[in-house]
Amino acid sequence: MTSITLYENLRTPSYVPFYLAIERGDWAREGVDVRVTLSPSTAYTAQGLLDGAADVSWGGPMRVMMHHDRDRDCPLVCFAQIVARDPFLLVGRRPNPDFRFTDLRGQRLAVAVEVPTPWMTLQDDLSRAGVAPSEWTRAPDRTMAENAVALEAGTVDVIQVFEPYAEALTQSGIGHVWHRFATRGDVGFTSFYTTRSFADRERETCRALTRGIGRTLRYLSIAPADEVAATVQSYFPDVDASALARIVNGFRESGLWPSTPAFPVDAFVRLKAALLSGGLISYDVPYEHAVDAELSATTIPED
Repeated sequence: MTSITLYENLRTPSYVPFYLAIERGDWAREGVDVRVTLSPSTAYTAQGLLDGAADVSWGGPMRVMMHHDRDRDCPLVCFAQIVARDPFLLVGRRPNPDFRFTDLRGQRLAVAVEVPTPWMTLQDDLSRAGVAPSEWTRAPDRTMAENAVALEAGTVDVIQVFEPYAEALTQSGIGHVWHRFATRGDVGFTSFYTTRSFADRERETCRALTRGIGRTLRYLSIAPADEVAATVQSYFPDVDASALARIVNGFRESGLWPSTPAFPVDAFVRLKAALLSGGLISYDVPYEHAVDAELSATTIPED
């Protein structure tokens, strides 16, 4: 059995497929002993691969594009789309079931700032909807936890958060889901990534990772939400089982997780367009430079 070190980018319910793969033994079935360790920070994860601190990571292709933007010879490469869509949500103080981005005009909006991608996709959506920055008020940058408190206090009108913040706010009656960014479609939000040298040298290991997560995604597409929640509950001790099941169900209904780990060009381009429009990158990173399509298309065996 091959042993590798895999960086966990951060702990969040949108990463349920990875925790399922661990608990179900889907990678072990493929002959890979995966030692998962938490990255010191989301900003360091990609650099950690370059430094040799880990062999493979899961995280956003956004980071890989940022490294390619700074270094056109960057050796980082993504494979396997695992969280296909943007897991962030807009939560407001009042119900707004027919939300349009123009509804943010005149609102006090708190943006998620822990990682760059949520703001990149939001600013792109606002631009496409014709909503200028001067038409709404951006709250001071704070953590999502602090923004949840601000929403309850009424010092902001809408906040951009991921789970479990949205679940807690809606169940308490403090907040109402206005928008799921997953409706944008597949953006390759989370994949594996590694160095080209590791992908070339350990080709079969990378294929095994893809096959294992492919088994997980297949299971996740049909398994009862409460069964999934029970399997990964230990990763989220502060979220009760019923809340976690609702989160899983909401993600699945919004198409957050794909049925296969194939990483299509259009998903990559959709994410890249938001990063370019937001000025996070200035280089139109070619798909073939940043994505290993052959690894992503690894055949998933039938159970």
